[in-house]
Amino acid sequence: MSETLPQHAAADHAMRHWKSPGRTPVRIGSDEHKQMFCRMLLETHNPYKPVVIDWPPLAPAELPRITSLPIWDIAVQTEGRASIRVATFASTVQDALLRKALDMNGGEEARHKVVLSKLVEAYGIELAPEPDYPAPKDPEWAWLVTGYSECIDSFFAFGLFRSAQKSGYFPEELVETFEPVIQEEARHILFFVNWAAWYRKNLPRWRRPWFSLRVCAVWAFLIWERIGIAKGIDTDGVMHDATFAATGAASVGEALSPRAMIELCLSENDRRMSGYDGRLLRPATVPRIAKFVLRFLKK
Repeated sequence: MSETLPQHAAADHAMRHWKSPGRTPVRIGSDEHKQMFCRMLLETHNPYKPVVIDWPPLAPAELPRITSLPIWDIAVQTEGRASIRVATFASTVQDALLRKALDMNGGEEARHKVVLSKLVEAYGIELAPEPDYPAPKDPEWAWLVTGYSECIDSFFAFGLFRSAQKSGYFPEELVETFEPVIQEEARHILFFVNWAAWYRKNLPRWRRPWFSLRVCAVWAFLIWERIGIAKGIDTDGVMHDATFAATGAASVGEALSPRAMIELCLSENDRRMSGYDGRLLRPATVPRIAKFVLRFLKK
């Protein structure tokens, strides 16, 4: 059996289901809490190898539909930046277990880039030349940007991916091949939000307000960044095709109303988080905003 993503059934199941021994509540910020979210990431690692993925052949009508999506440049570069940011922050961490989990996270981000690169190669997708990925000068800021950015993007990616699967836009074989990659992002944001809560609790009280201000600044930066992407301009001032940002859900997935799409994102987010220990914190900010927006959308 070749080592492809969908063929690791046992590893795939283990990646989606994890419980820590015991049922007693865990205090956020405690050493037990740190042990839980680090072990969750380490013990749910799926050891697939991108170099031996069997990319399914695409029908003549499917190939141009997939290769014409204006997302591949941004996707490859996003994973490239994420991997160096996580690795740089990991190098500053002294705690052995936390360092090991962060190294795992960074390695998986780098593997996502390899997966995308192999997909691009397999289907003859032309990419713009990749930029350099320098190590960030402020590792903590870069880690916060990466973590909260994934919290935003993954929430909508969960719904969009499911919509594309249901509509048949992506062939089933390609969906099965990419499915573990999407689930890995769920693990990453679960790890991140628990780290953020644990980290803040362990800061001296006088440093907590400053950390909270940094988090607010990160959210403001990410909102500004996404406004630029929606206009077709990235944070480096480079123009991209903005059409996909405006019409992606309609062109890739089902013809869903904004309300139906948000509801799908919420249900997929809950589904992907449901297999992990309920004592771990779940990403809350984006789902909370989505539920607030639903109040103003007609059923």
